[in-house]
Amino acid sequence: MSGTNAQGSGWQLGGDAPLAYDTYIVDAFMRGYSRRLVKAAEIEPGNSVLDVACGTGVVTRLAAKEVGPKGSVVGFDLNAGMLARARASKDNPTTIDWHEGSVTEMPFDDASFDCILCQHGLQFFPEKPAALSEMHRVLAPGGRLLVSVWRSIEHCPWQSAIAEAVDRHVGKDEAALVRSAFGFGDAKQLRQNVVDAGFRDVEIRVEAETIRHASLEEYVPGYISATPVAGAVAKLDAAVQGKIVADVRNALETYRVGDGLAVPIEAHLAIGHR
Repeated sequence: MSGTNAQGSGWQLGGDAPLAYDTYIVDAFMRGYSRRLVKAAEIEPGNSVLDVACGTGVVTRLAAKEVGPKGSVVGFDLNAGMLARARASKDNPTTIDWHEGSVTEMPFDDASFDCILCQHGLQFFPEKPAALSEMHRVLAPGGRLLVSVWRSIEHCPWQSAIAEAVDRHVGKDEAALVRSAFGFGDAKQLRQNVVDAGFRDVEIRVEAETIRHASLEEYVPGYISATPVAGAVAKLDAAVQGKIVADVRNALETYRVGDGLAVPIEAHLAIGHR
């Protein structure tokens, strides 16, 4: 993913979800995170970059602009549907190579990359230590690792409101799936995992963004369509779906801007070096 790549968890997106992901997640708030991640990476022309859990490729393409024609970028993901959308983009430069596979068994030589990026993917990996160790293996000495994960859900009121409404009208299992994206929000735990994988000089930053959309009535079902609970919600009758929208609207009254919203969301960014 960049973002919702689950690498084996329940957050595998199929069908039309990759398009919805770009429309209701990337365009609403992820592009800002992506630009800041790539800026923090201090990528140089000619670098080789690996984007782990690249999703539909928003970070991958930004990194490609930084490495220039003499550099190289690999977009790597387990989710075939997300990769298909990434590959189909008209904005892909020739310096990008797309790979499908597991983050714990990447098909790259030791010390292959100058920089590794992983935007909002680590929280979904079932084997986080193994994934980070594999990233350490393929990073060159002196290379940089940047990993972002969502903070706990109380720092993300939009997703909290969605989870509560889903819990009330769909089911506890579906609500737990929504909340699972925010289950790795402890900064100390994140830092320790990165340090244990062998990275040095590890720094954790809090990164804040704002989710903006002109129509809350459109955005609630749109956002849900970009999540793994989309199918369950789609089976509900229109009246119940309307109650989900109403519950989210009432929970986020503080963040209403006319018919739309501007609601904060926060993430941790871990920066380490090999």
